[in-house]
Amino acid sequence: MAIAAAISLPLTSPTRCYLNITDQLRSLSSSYSSFSTCQFNFFKKDSTRICPSVRVSASASMSIQTPEKASPPTSFLDRRESGFLHFVKYHGLGNDFILVDNRNSSEPKITPEQAVKLCDRNFGIGADGVIFVMPGINGTDYTMRIFNSDGSEPEMCGNGVRCFARFIAELENLQGKQSFTVHTGAGLIVPEIQDDGQVKVDMGEPILKASDVPTRLPANKDQSVVKAGLNVDGVTWNATCVSMGNPHCVIFGSEEAQNLQVDELKLAEIGPKFEHHEMFPARTNTEFVQVFSPSHLKMRVWERGAGATLACGTGACATVVAAVLEGRAGRNCTVELPGGPLQIEWREKDNHVYMTGPAEAVFYGSVPL
Repeated sequence: MAIAAAISLPLTSPTRCYLNITDQLRSLSSSYSSFSTCQFNFFKKDSTRICPSVRVSASASMSIQTPEKASPPTSFLDRRESGFLHFVKYHGLGNDFILVDNRNSSEPKITPEQAVKLCDRNFGIGADGVIFVMPGINGTDYTMRIFNSDGSEPEMCGNGVRCFARFIAELENLQGKQSFTVHTGAGLIVPEIQDDGQVKVDMGEPILKASDVPTRLPANKDQSVVKAGLNVDGVTWNATCVSMGNPHCVIFGSEEAQNLQVDELKLAEIGPKFEHHEMFPARTNTEFVQVFSPSHLKMRVWERGAGATLACGTGACATVVAAVLEGRAGRNCTVELPGGPLQIEWREKDNHVYMTGPAEAVFYGSVPL
C-alpha cells in the first residue's frame, strides 16, 4: 500500500519542522497513479521554509530541487480527489489513530475490512484504529465513530476522543480554549481543548450495575461487581467491573498476590483470556494496576479489539473508579501508562469522570482505496 504523507516532527529547539506535500503534489492524479514521486518541504511554525525540498523518484536516479514557492501545510486537508482517503495520523500517549474528515456523510468513508488493512503496521499506515469525524445528531456538534484494528466497532475511546478534538480544531481552524459536544456509542462526550493544548474530557458517569457493564459475574456490592473472584487459567483474580460506555475489568491482584507488579505480567498471553472470557458477553477491556500511592497508579491494558496498547483513556478512568470502590485510592489520580501519564478525576459533586491528557498530530497522508 503506497502512502504519500506530510509529517510534523518535533525538533530539539522550539522550532517545529513540517513535511508538506500540498504544493509539491499538484498533479495528484498522475503522481499517485504510479506513486513514483514524493516531495517534502520543511517549514518553521510560521510557515517559513527552512530547507530545500527533496524530490525522490522511484527511478534509478535521485535529485534535489527547490520549488518556486511553498504553501501552508493545512491546505492539504482540503483536497477532495476521488479514489483517495486523506487522513491525519494522531496519537494520545502512543495510542495512535487514523483520523478521517467524514463531516459530509453519516456513513464512514471506508469499511471495517479496509480499516483492518489501513491499521496494519507492516502493510498499511499502522494504527490502533480509524476514527471518523461525522455530522452531529440529536443536537450535538459532531458524531464520533471508530473502527478498531481488528475491524470491530467500540462504543468510545478516551485517547481517541482527545485526538478527535484536536483534529476538529485543525479542520475548523480554531484557536485557544474550545469545547464541543460529541455523540458517541457511549453517549454524550464533551472534550475541551485547554490553553496549553492538552484536552480535558468530561467522560460522563461510570456505569457500575453488573448487567449494564455487561458482566455475568454476580453482583456483590449493591448491584456492582467489586473485587469479585474471576478464574482465568486456574488463577483466581480479584476483578472490579466498570463501564465507561465500554466494558472494563480492572485487576489489582489475585488470591495469591494481592498487589500486582504490572511489569512482570505476560500481557500478550493473559490479555486475550480476559477479553474473551465467558463472564463478559460483549468481551472486555482489561486493566492490570499497581498502586504506588492513593494518588499514583500504574496501569497496563489489554484493549478489546486492539490488544496491548500504550494507553487507554477509558481504561484509566475505569481504573480510578475501581480503585476508589476498592478503597485503594482517592478520586483524583495520576495514572501512569506505558505511553505517559493521564490525570483522572472522579468528581463527587456530579459523579462524572474527567480525563486530561495530550493529543498530537504525527503526519498527514493520502492512501488509494
